[in-house]
Amino acid sequence: MPIISKKGHNMSASPIRKLVPYAEQATKNGKSIYYLNIGQPDIKTPEVALEAVKQNDIKILSYSRSEGSEDYRKKIANYYLKNNISVNHDDIIVTTGGSEALLFTFGSVMDIDDEIIIPEPFYANYNGFSQASSVKVVPVISKIEDNFKLPPIEEFEKLITKKTKAILICNPGNPTGYLYSKAEIQKLAAIVKKHDLFLIADEVYREFVYDGHTHYSIMQEDGLDDYAIMIDSVSKRYSMCGARIGCLVSKNKSVIQTALKFAQARLSPPTYAQIASEAALDTPQSYFDDVIEEYVERRNTLISELQKIDGVKVAKPKGAFYCIVELPVKNSDYFAQWLLEDFEVDNETIMVAPAAGFYSTEGVGLNQIRIAYVLNKESLIKAVHILKEALKVYKD
Repeated sequence: MPIISKKGHNMSASPIRKLVPYAEQATKNGKSIYYLNIGQPDIKTPEVALEAVKQNDIKILSYSRSEGSEDYRKKIANYYLKNNISVNHDDIIVTTGGSEALLFTFGSVMDIDDEIIIPEPFYANYNGFSQASSVKVVPVISKIEDNFKLPPIEEFEKLITKKTKAILICNPGNPTGYLYSKAEIQKLAAIVKKHDLFLIADEVYREFVYDGHTHYSIMQEDGLDDYAIMIDSVSKRYSMCGARIGCLVSKNKSVIQTALKFAQARLSPPTYAQIASEAALDTPQSYFDDVIEEYVERRNTLISELQKIDGVKVAKPKGAFYCIVELPVKNSDYFAQWLLEDFEVDNETIMVAPAAGFYSTEGVGLNQIRIAYVLNKESLIKAVHILKEALKVYKD
């Protein structure tokens, strides 16, 4: 019998999706589930994006350019300019989601066994992207006690070797909701310039910033043109996860020219999704104002309810729509599965994402979960009540 690759064997299962079979069985058994495990917003997609597809009269659904349509890239550049980010459309490659942008980036700037430093906990698929690219993740741990702020820059310096090629951050962060300050970005800028590294920033949650804070992009930092690579996506910004449109942005021409070869190898991003994404750029600011207000209320509701539970610790997010919650359990993987298989309150239960999968350091985060507050406030209150009741009876 043929044998699968070592790479395939070592590929991490998604901590977000691996419990799906248990959720499906729970549903078949008649349970209702509050899904706190995945960042699928319940906010409506802007009508202007949906109408652009419905009203389109394409006669032949042909390939687009490998780097994405020029019209769309010019509109993206204009969008960035409104956010104080000055880039040309030729600095942009449209990708099939932010995921492909990350894969293109890894392939363009790192070779087999090269290293990338990432503050953890981090978006779980960074592990998968690195494994698919045969790249080693070198974690630097941020702590819930510090609200997951940037670790001391000296901790990064200790980890840099001849194999180190890049530092990767998510800003605002998934799974922590942490928002890096301008000062923190500048510290990272200084270290990548000192050691000739790339600074990669996943900025897909740019719009979701709370409490009067502002987002500072790596693309706004002077002197970083040769070092900065930004990853972006329409998925969360416009509640268009299914469109699978993202982009890679860099003023480093060698990066763009190299990433374009990867883009050419997969031919082109999807045409209809680009049409919808281009139209979405005309979404009025009022849409985002309403969405931000809703997420702030959801965050405040969730944090308030969680803080009422003895033994639970939670970091307060400044952005995105996730938070890390520390529970009085030994292993949240077992706890999350138990919630789906063996626990209910009035025939309802919850699905959470065990947080160990958001770390690459073995044994860290075992007593933590990630919650995505993408449900309405009433549902969040009910979900936290179920969590509270579950913790009363759960035995490790």
